Amino acid sequence: MAIEHAMEVFWRKGYAATTPQDLVDTLGIGSRHALFEAALSRYRDSQAAALIEMLEEPGSVKDRLRRALRLLSETDLADPDRRGCMAVNTAAERGQADESAARLVRRMFDRTKDAFCALVEEGRRTGEIAADRARAAGSLLLNTVVGMRLLARVADGPDRLTRVVDAVVDSL
Repeated sequence: MAIEHAMEVFWRKGYAATTPQDLVDTLGIGSRHALFEAALSRYRDSQAAALIEMLEEPGSVKDRLRRALRLLSETDLADPDRRGCMAVNTAAERGQADESAARLVRRMFDRTKDAFCALVEEGRRTGEIAADRARAAGSLLLNTVVGMRLLARVADGPDRLTRVVDAVVDSL
């Protein structure tokens, strides 16, 4: 439960803005960086599991992909604090300054890309996705998610994100 609380503090404030006193006040424990890594790992595991579960639901490949991408944007837009994705925020804030945090984010991005690649491969096998587009689709989808999650932080509504989802899925 302490990791969950730490995740919320880091997610809401970011690593740089989270003071040791914030952590002491919230959790009563020390090392901000170790706690941040644990919170980021917890976030990675919960978010990756949720995305993989959505991608494995029944239905056509493109329908599952469209539902998953729309749900991610709807979730981001519904957050009153517009925190975005903790991994994307960490990549932007700490990517060059903190190799251990960057490594954790890369692992999350790799898991996400691998889940997309598996879905795209399924679509290629069933003929729903053209073979010539399947090769780069996992990276394209990961890049789309990262961009959408940043855009959702400042979007004034769902329209632009919905257009992005539809354009990407329709391009496969």
